[in-house]
Amino acid sequence: MKERVIVAFSGGLDTSYCVKYLAKEKNLEVYSAIANTGGFSDAELKEIEKNAYALGVVKHVTLDVTDVYYNNCIRYMVYGNILKNNTYPLSVSSERIFQALAIVDYARETGAQYIAHGSTGAGNDQVRFDLTFQILAPEIKILTPIRDQVLSREAEINYLKNEGVERDWTKMAYSINKGLWGTSVGGKETLTSDKALPAGAYPSQPKKEGSERLELEFVKGELTAVNGKIFAKKVDAIREVERLGSAYAIGRDIHVGDTIIGIKGRVGFEAAAPILIIKAHHLLEKHTLTKWQMYWKEQLANWYGMMLHEAMYLEPVMRDVEAFLEHSQVNVTGKVFIDLHPYHFQMVGVDSAHDLMKSDFGEYGEVNRAWNGDDVKGFTTIISNSLKIFNNVNKGQLDIK
Repeated sequence: MKERVIVAFSGGLDTSYCVKYLAKEKNLEVYSAIANTGGFSDAELKEIEKNAYALGVVKHVTLDVTDVYYNNCIRYMVYGNILKNNTYPLSVSSERIFQALAIVDYARETGAQYIAHGSTGAGNDQVRFDLTFQILAPEIKILTPIRDQVLSREAEINYLKNEGVERDWTKMAYSINKGLWGTSVGGKETLTSDKALPAGAYPSQPKKEGSERLELEFVKGELTAVNGKIFAKKVDAIREVERLGSAYAIGRDIHVGDTIIGIKGRVGFEAAAPILIIKAHHLLEKHTLTKWQMYWKEQLANWYGMMLHEAMYLEPVMRDVEAFLEHSQVNVTGKVFIDLHPYHFQMVGVDSAHDLMKSDFGEYGEVNRAWNGDDVKGFTTIISNSLKIFNNVNKGQLDIK
C-alpha cells in the first residue's frame, strides 16, 4: 500500500505543485485539505476542490476553523489593538496556527504518515507549520518540496505546465493568502524596497465614491452590531465591515518587518475590517479605560502580538496574557462612528455609558468642579519636589540651551 500524505492545500501555485510532485515523484497517496479561516466563499471553496481533484488527489476536504480562529485569537487581537509595527493586523501570521492544528487532527484521523506544506525556505510560515506539527504530532513526518528544492514560482509553473495542468497562470503572478482577518499579497514588487504593488494586484477593487457614515457597536470589546444591525455570529459582523470598507479600498498597505528567521520581509495586504475594527475599538478604549489600564494593556498587547507572529501561540504564558486582555474589556461597550472615503477613513467619535469624559469632576480645558485653584497649587508644589531637589544639587544641568 502507498503511504499517505496530507497536503495543507490553499489551491495556489505552491500547494498545487506539492500535490502533483508528491503523487508523481514520490509515489504517495495524496490527500488535500484546506483549513478555511474565513477568507473563502462557498464558490471559491468549490473551485479549489475542483482543482485539487484535477491535480490527482485521492480525496479533498474543507476544514472550517473560522469560529475557532475568532474565539481563540481574533478577539484577543482586537482587545489588544494589535498592529505589527503599527501597520499589519497579523492577517496571515495569526491564522497559520489554527490551520496547522486542523491539519494535524485530520492527518491523525486519516492515518497519514506525512504532512506537507508549500512554504518556501525564506519566510515565516515554514516555522509556524513545522513548529506546530513537531509539537503536536511528532510521529508524523513533514514534507516541504518547495523549500527543499529551492523553487522559484516560474519553475513551479513550468513543471505544472509540463504535467498538463491547465490554469490561468497570469493570476498566479502574485501569492495571495485570504483569511477572515485580511488578505496578504506577495509579488515581485514586495521583493524590493522601493516599489509599491500595482492597484490590480489587490483582490478587491474600489466600487464606491463619495463618503458614508459607519457605526460599529461593541459589547465588552467585541463587535456585535454594524450600522444598527445585530449579528448573532461575530464573524458575520467582521464580514459586513469588510464588505463596506473594501468597497472604498480601505485597509491597503505594505508591511515591513523582521521575520522569524532573521531577515527583513515585505508584504502587501488588504484588511478593511481589521483596520476599521481595531481603530474603532482603540478609540472606544481611550474613552472607557483608565490611564494605567491603557498603558499596561499596550505593553502586554505589543508583546502578545510579537509572540503570535513568532509562532509562539502554544506557549502557556499566552493564555495568561489573554486573561488580562479579556478582563480589561469589562467597560469597553458603546458605539463608534466612522466616516468612510475612498482609500481612507476618519474616526468621528463615540457614544458610551462608560465614557470617562462624562464626569461631574470637570470638563477639560474649561471647568473644574472637584477641586479649586489652591488644590492645584499644592499639588504642583509636591509633584515638582524631585526636580527641585535635582536642580538644587546639580545647578545648571536642567538648563535648556
